[in-house]
Amino acid sequence: MFLFIYRLIINLIFLLSPIIILYRIFRNKEDPKRFKEKLCFYSKKKIKKKLIWFHGASVGEILSIIPLVFKLEKNREIDQILITSSTLSSSNILKQFKFKKTIHQFFPIDTNQLSNKFLNYWKPSLAVFIDSEIWPNMVFNLKKKSIPILLLNARITNRSFRRWKMLGSFSNDVFQCIDKTLVSNVETIKYLKYFGVKNVKSVGNLKFIQNRYKNLSLSKNLRKFILKKNSWCSSSTHRGEELISIKTHKILKRKHNNLLSVIIPRHVERSNELIEMFNHHKLNVHCHSWKSKIPEKTDIYLVDTYGETEKFFNLIKIVFVGGSFVKHGGQNPLEPVRHGCFVLYGPYVNNFKNIYNYLDKINLSKKVNNIQNLNKKIKILFKNKNKSKLVVRKVKKFGDKILISTVKEIERVLN
Repeated sequence: MFLFIYRLIINLIFLLSPIIILYRIFRNKEDPKRFKEKLCFYSKKKIKKKLIWFHGASVGEILSIIPLVFKLEKNREIDQILITSSTLSSSNILKQFKFKKTIHQFFPIDTNQLSNKFLNYWKPSLAVFIDSEIWPNMVFNLKKKSIPILLLNARITNRSFRRWKMLGSFSNDVFQCIDKTLVSNVETIKYLKYFGVKNVKSVGNLKFIQNRYKNLSLSKNLRKFILKKNSWCSSSTHRGEELISIKTHKILKRKHNNLLSVIIPRHVERSNELIEMFNHHKLNVHCHSWKSKIPEKTDIYLVDTYGETEKFFNLIKIVFVGGSFVKHGGQNPLEPVRHGCFVLYGPYVNNFKNIYNYLDKINLSKKVNNIQNLNKKIKILFKNKNKSKLVVRKVKKFGDKILISTVKEIERVLN
């Protein structure tokens, strides 16, 4: 019953896809040349040998597997690695990495026909879905073709569990197609067992793994400008959090005249909207994409390009991680931590609750409930900028163990 309803809805989406895609192209959320990949018109070719396929929804999921992909590229038994995702931002991120065997395509609309067409063309030896990215038609067709399915870094929240639970036996049918599951937290094991998933193992959260496969240096002039300022960063901000950053900046500037606030929005296509907001509050803004000389009186440095966040974490050691002052569930705090940053976050971090608990415990993060708390904590951190390199090394060591264990588990399923 639910499969029939799902297929009815997804086929309706397919029929409306030309309008949806056109709208998304207009909003700069779709690649005007590569959108056809979502309809199974491919821009890359399949090598007729052993292929391993990874699928993740967007930037966070894709970045979490980069160290894993580089490790697997060294495996001589793997001839090609295919990464699929659904967003333009994730495809732009992947362009920065120099892969030898790895290609990217957009994930097709999950109709029964298109998922079959996708599998018949790529013929993966293993399908790996990241986090909670599960598409029923694709899963059922993988099972029919006897292609092993691995759910990697599996994460099911209480909210998503309740949604799957409402679908009754349909959920059991979907989850029981999965051959092996590597979970990112203990809570997920409980939910998976409810759906009858048997081959479940915990090796740790992929987001702890160090990701150092690209150039992380900023231009000499920008480095010099940032280092001579009292700088802090608002990263992965969502609508509403930039205003909190503005108010925090104004309070801090009363005491720290030499202040620079670096803001990195989660969605850079909002840049024009943000520039208007900064101008409205009479703050001097400079955009990273402008490539011109930075005025000395710049208040806000807006990073309006994708994939350069880590470069700023290399220099700025006080970072507020967004998606946490709005009811989004938070964003991954491990990226700044791996660069020796102290992380501040708001009250809404359900998506990364276990990670934040761990970081709080080892004194690498702190919850702030309002602007006053945020301002107070930044002032304290300005006075004490030294961060324990020993703790950062511990996080790296922990991540390296997870990477080795994950590679071994994937190779076991593949073989």
